[in-house]
Amino acid sequence: MSENVMTLTPIGVLRSPLTDWDTAPSQGSEGTPDAWLEVNAAVAEGLDGIAAGAEVIVITWLHQSHHNVLKLHPRRDERLPLTGVVATRSPDRPNPLGLHRVTVRAIEGTRLRIGPIEAINGTPVVDIKPVYGRTI
Repeated sequence: MSENVMTLTPIGVLRSPLTDWDTAPSQGSEGTPDAWLEVNAAVAEGLDGIAAGAEVIVITWLHQSHHNVLKLHPRRDERLPLTGVVATRSPDRPNPLGLHRVTVRAIEGTRLRIGPIEAINGTPVVDIKPVYGRTI
C-alpha cells in the first residue's frame, strides 16, 4: 500500500428524513431533525458503554460533496468573499469528513437515534467518539 493511500471503512450509515443536500440545513443547530445511525453488526460490540443521553461526535464521509474545491463562498452566499475550505465548515473539500456533535436519544439494538444532525439520508459513518471530557 502506498503511503499516500488511506482506507476508510464505514462502520454504519445514517437514516435521515433529510434527502437533498442542496436544501438540508448547513448546521445541526439550524432546525435539523434527529436521525437513526445504523451500526454494522461487525462493529456493534464497540457500542458498549454508549447510553441514551450521551454526547458523541459522529464522523461522516460527506459522500455527495465535491472533492476538488479549495475556495468557496461560505454558506453558498456569493456576497461573502471567496474563502479557503479549511477556514469553513463546507462539505466541499479534498477529504469530506463531517464532524457532528449530537446527543444519543435512544438505542435499539445496533441502531442509535441521534440528533440533531444535518447529514442526509445514506451518509456513511466512519467513526463515533465521545465528547471531550466525557470519556470513559
